Amino acid sequence: MIKALFFDIDGTLVSFKTHEIPNSTIEAITAAKAKGIRIFIATGRPSVIINNLSALQERGLIDGYITMNGGYCYIGDNVIYKSTIPEADVRTIAEISARKGFPCIFVGEHDICVCQPDEMVRKIFVEHLRVGELPEKGFEEAISGKSIYQITPFITEEEEREILPLLSNCESGRWYPAFVDITAKGNTKQKGIDEIISQFGILLEETMAIGDGGNDIGMIRHAAIGVAMGNATDTVKQHADYVTSSVDEDGIANALKHFSII
Repeated sequence: MIKALFFDIDGTLVSFKTHEIPNSTIEAITAAKAKGIRIFIATGRPSVIINNLSALQERGLIDGYITMNGGYCYIGDNVIYKSTIPEADVRTIAEISARKGFPCIFVGEHDICVCQPDEMVRKIFVEHLRVGELPEKGFEEAISGKSIYQITPFITEEEEREILPLLSNCESGRWYPAFVDITAKGNTKQKGIDEIISQFGILLEETMAIGDGGNDIGMIRHAAIGVAMGNATDTVKQHADYVTSSVDEDGIANALKHFSII
């Protein structure tokens, strides 16, 4: 019996076309919640830019959050898990970014900033994700004396393969071709699931995870039931137990009905 549902945000709960949560999704989650099922968010976004879940938040439907790809998890005002990137690795990526000239986003516990932004940063965060312009800072101001939980350099997959081995205490997850999210080693959405369910006395075999991006593969494989959205990449779909329809075609509702959750 499923007792906990874990949802990615962008492309899963929220449509990239309308930038809203479909009504069918809201109704499906409301129905699941009414049956006593816990509802959790599992996202690469830090809380400071989670600005598109009000339709669920205002209804009191969300029980907890896995943010920054598992690096920062909380239930209400209670932070249950957080893990920073070691300072040496933060400085390494900052130095490489400064030298090579690519944009790099640094995320602290309650803040976010970008160094060396370009048009691609604006296009993604303003137009695609609708979070607005990110504060711009120099590298020292961005990282000096601060705890950094996630770093997002705008690099290609080839550049990622070259740079990641230089960050000995980090791992990466990519859900958009233009950039990659870097967290401390061991910080993943599946780690977040383990931290969350331990707080509620829920077993892993009582969980379902639904996502669409490359950074969702781990949690889709980890949960008892892993669902890929119809708009997911083929690689993501290959790891899922079930592929539902797209976010804009009632994908969440169809998945929950398929498994008789609602």
